Amino acid sequence: MAVVKDHNHGKGAVAVKQDDALKLLRDSFDVFAARALPGNCIKPYIPDVPKAGRLIVVGAGKAAAAMAGAFETYYDGQLEGAVITRYGFGAPVMPKRIRVIEAAHPLPDRAGQNGVQEIFALLRTAGPDDVVVALVSGGGSSLLSAPVHGVDFSELQNLNRLLLRSGADITEMNIVRKHLNLALGGGLAKACAGAKMITLAISDVVGDDPSIIASGPTVADPSTLTDALGVLRKYEISPAPSILAALKNDENETAGPDDPIFDGHDYHLIATPKQSLDAAAAFWRDHAIEPYILGAEMDGDTNLCAMRHVDFIHRVLEGKAGISRPCVILSGGETTVKITHESPGQGGPNSQFMLQAAQGLGGAAQVYGLACDSDGIDGIGDHAGAILTPDILKKARDKGLQANEYMAMNDSYAFFDALDCLVRTGPTYTNVNDYRAFLILP
Repeated sequence: MAVVKDHNHGKGAVAVKQDDALKLLRDSFDVFAARALPGNCIKPYIPDVPKAGRLIVVGAGKAAAAMAGAFETYYDGQLEGAVITRYGFGAPVMPKRIRVIEAAHPLPDRAGQNGVQEIFALLRTAGPDDVVVALVSGGGSSLLSAPVHGVDFSELQNLNRLLLRSGADITEMNIVRKHLNLALGGGLAKACAGAKMITLAISDVVGDDPSIIASGPTVADPSTLTDALGVLRKYEISPAPSILAALKNDENETAGPDDPIFDGHDYHLIATPKQSLDAAAAFWRDHAIEPYILGAEMDGDTNLCAMRHVDFIHRVLEGKAGISRPCVILSGGETTVKITHESPGQGGPNSQFMLQAAQGLGGAAQVYGLACDSDGIDGIGDHAGAILTPDILKKARDKGLQANEYMAMNDSYAFFDALDCLVRTGPTYTNVNDYRAFLILP
């Protein structure tokens, strides 16, 4: 056993073999992600078979194929539909009647645009007796990319690239996307006006705001064209003239909260980041290690987020936090990376978070860490995130690697890859933002 109860030292006193510390961290991440797997959470939300008319399933996101497969498993009636997911995110149990379209993420491609047109064509056939079920999860913003009139797709792709490099948070990025893409900001609801729509969503955003999850394709949008222009000004982004023109065109304003097209629609969150974080906390309690949740909804710059964790861990190590060791420090949320190098390397918010944390901790004894994206992909790499060990900086120096140089190059991937400290899970078929855990042993 990795953790052994020590009855001589009272509740919570445990002995953890160092060799098992990383396994505990990995296992806790698996529990975190499993709580949000569609097959584990969609069943209570399956609707009744329509009394008249059809049931049409549409959707998009990294979990869309898995959601479609689980929906088919539990739904008793006839159905048809199409969903868009990321390349390689086809589910272990693929749907047979719902078509799965694969497209690019985080930078959109033409496959996603074509998928949007296919979904629109299906939605336009919906009548008042039909029910439309929308399966929505994180990643849907890019996968549902189909530009408004007057904007070329290549210009939209470039704007997405600029937004991803800017350091803008997911809310800000999605405010812009909603006003430039036909399917976002309530666009799917507009396309099937007159039919009842039921949205089943897996949240990957801080606050679980339906208008931000996948850029709210089925719900009202409280943001405006003026807000979108403000985001571009804030981050000094200069897009193509056609994009600026589109953001000044009132015809591209999204449907607001008072729009009657949303009347009678239902929206259900079938999985949230907090539920997954609570499941991880229960895992640690089951292993006699007390969890402390530093924050369930952390966002903003990933380097600053890392230093907040580092400062707290130092307080724990110094006995100033009122927390006994062993313990585990947990957090959730979704951070962003501002790309500062002209020719950046590879990585993502979680691996860069851990590289910053490694430098801040400076080889603190008995501290192990893990930071991973719940979808299994951190940024655009083949990794979910990275792990930290007390000797990671020493191992790096022995290999001639300077952590600060890799930070400056935005190349956390290469740093951790050279040390065999990347976490590779492959697609997890869900997406409830990031999981960070620091195990502090006696």
